[in-house]
Amino acid sequence: MADRRMNENEKIMEVGKVRLDLTYYPGEDYYCDGAVEDELLDIVKNYAAVEYQRIIEERKSWPVLYHLSPLRENIVEWIPMEGTKVLEVGSGCGAITGALARKAAQVVGVDLSKKRSLINAYRHSDCDNVTIHVGNFKDVEPALPVDFDYIFLIGVFEYGQSYMGTDRPFEEFLQIVMKHLSPGGRVVIAIENKYGLKYFAGCKEDHLGTWFSGIENYAAGGGVRTFSRQGLEKILKNCGVKDYSFYYPYPDYKFMTTLYSDGRLPGKGELSNNLRNYDRERMNLFDEKYAFDGMAEDGLFPVFTNSYEVIIGKELPVLYTRYSNDRAPEYQIKTEISKDPAGPEGHPVVKKLPLCKEAKEHIRQIAAAYRKLAERYEGGKIQINKCCLHEDADKEWDSFEYVEGRPLTELMDERLERNDIEGFHALFQEYVERVGYHAEYPVVDFDMIFSNIMVQEDTWTIIDYEWTYEKQMDPRELAFRAIYCYLLEDEKRNKLNLDLILNSLGMSEADMDDCRARERKFQKQVTGRSRSMSELYAWMGAPVIDPWDCLEREKQKLVPRKVQVYEDCGSGFSEEKSYFVPEAYLNDEDVELQLTVDGNVQMLRIDPAMEACVVRVEEMTFNGKEVPIRSKSVFTTNGKALKSSTAMVFVTGDPNLSINVAGLERKPLNLLYVRMKVVILPPVMAEDMAASVRKWI
Repeated sequence: MADRRMNENEKIMEVGKVRLDLTYYPGEDYYCDGAVEDELLDIVKNYAAVEYQRIIEERKSWPVLYHLSPLRENIVEWIPMEGTKVLEVGSGCGAITGALARKAAQVVGVDLSKKRSLINAYRHSDCDNVTIHVGNFKDVEPALPVDFDYIFLIGVFEYGQSYMGTDRPFEEFLQIVMKHLSPGGRVVIAIENKYGLKYFAGCKEDHLGTWFSGIENYAAGGGVRTFSRQGLEKILKNCGVKDYSFYYPYPDYKFMTTLYSDGRLPGKGELSNNLRNYDRERMNLFDEKYAFDGMAEDGLFPVFTNSYEVIIGKELPVLYTRYSNDRAPEYQIKTEISKDPAGPEGHPVVKKLPLCKEAKEHIRQIAAAYRKLAERYEGGKIQINKCCLHEDADKEWDSFEYVEGRPLTELMDERLERNDIEGFHALFQEYVERVGYHAEYPVVDFDMIFSNIMVQEDTWTIIDYEWTYEKQMDPRELAFRAIYCYLLEDEKRNKLNLDLILNSLGMSEADMDDCRARERKFQKQVTGRSRSMSELYAWMGAPVIDPWDCLEREKQKLVPRKVQVYEDCGSGFSEEKSYFVPEAYLNDEDVELQLTVDGNVQMLRIDPAMEACVVRVEEMTFNGKEVPIRSKSVFTTNGKALKSSTAMVFVTGDPNLSINVAGLERKPLNLLYVRMKVVILPPVMAEDMAASVRKWI
């Protein structure tokens, strides 16, 4: 546990090497999340940072994940700030303080909460370059120096009204902040987009926990405001800001995995990781992936991105960053595209960099993989994107050429969209032939999926070969994995006849099972003992509500349920010889019928509903005698029997029960009594239930 000390005037507290300045602390925390903060304080006091992932998985708690996940640091990690002096306004529990402390020479934090500042201090107690001022920003600000190279407002700017309490709070907040910049300094703002696509698709507003609040322009009020890009630009211009750049964290700034910019916007098919509602339930009004695809094609992504990261000041060279840090430490890297200062103007360079010391060997192996793959495919029709390993003091990274062209995935999707199945198979066979060149060579890129191949005319280039091994591998296995990943990424691709593809590869079921087993082993190797973010979401994510199911249920409440009866006197059933039984439904489920049946009726048919359902016959008598519904000569139906033959499931919108009245003892006038339970089902659920039943009744 870190030492905690106070100096003689009790205004400076030291937790390990971190200084907490309480000069402006009002004596109590006006903002507190209660027991959650006590839990976080206990964790950071008693556990090392390397144990946080285990604790996150054990507790399955959104606040623990949100505050302690190292992925929170991605939003600032990409910014070059070595040797700088930085100010973090709203430093909170320290989600990004550690990243700032590792990169900058000096970090000054400001936060209203003493409890949160203690969490931050204990968490980073070994950082000797961090000072946290506890108190209201308005009180602390006049005492802050004016020589900061960077000022960070991460998840803070939206609270400008609370900070300032004036008529123009956001402009005044920003103007006050900018007074503390050194010449050439930058302000970094990360904030949600009020018109983010996730809000249209059914996520609740992040701060208020209500649906469509930002989209409705916060008509119901509240102390938080987020903005569109145009709204943010208006504030910047009102403050006299001329130099600024917009970046687009995806899926949002909290757990950013990819950072886009106006110089490198996402292409079609890149944005598929959208269900990330760990903290609260959401609706699923439409598939965001397909909406993003259309927006990417039409250049609208900057309008509907879920979050913004705005850099006020001189433009940074970074165009794009992708983080791969929900992996085992030895594979945690980032891929960066930036402007090449040594190259032609506007020509980008691609880098892969380790995010921790354990990943340095992985970076070296990628450079070695280039040489080995280039040897294997020399003379073939696959190019390997050139890689150079750079070593500078303690830093190592790989650089690659920026390859123009289109991902092979796009070309295959185009053929599917045109329903050109023959063209798709021809392209797939070409892939098999190209990647299978020199298959006897003991080197293989296991991850030769379609999205890692860039196509320009007849040139196919492998742009990412991170998972290269010194061994032989059957090209059919590479092809199976590529098509397997391709289908998993997009359900629209399910129109493909997978059997036809697999037959062309000549693979048996046993071969495919072996491939799937190797894939599971590979994924476990990559993630190590920790769960990836996608696994965490599947494990602890909040419910996703299908509004169409809700709408259908509400519709059924508005439409009176009816029972229709058909009589067959020898010429078959017809609508003309049918009638509806009023008030047969006693409530939503219970049905009771007392039918007078003419002695000339031979068959009687009862339709208990007009949609998919489960029916359980609880009682059925004819002239007071039980009808033998287990006898096929007397009772038939178009449903499937469940465990009890008196209960049956119907997948049709025209369920019916047919009774052979001629097989019963009839009188000139007869009485049929029926009592049953009828439960309406969504068609998909009815199909699943029916699929588990072997035989029709």
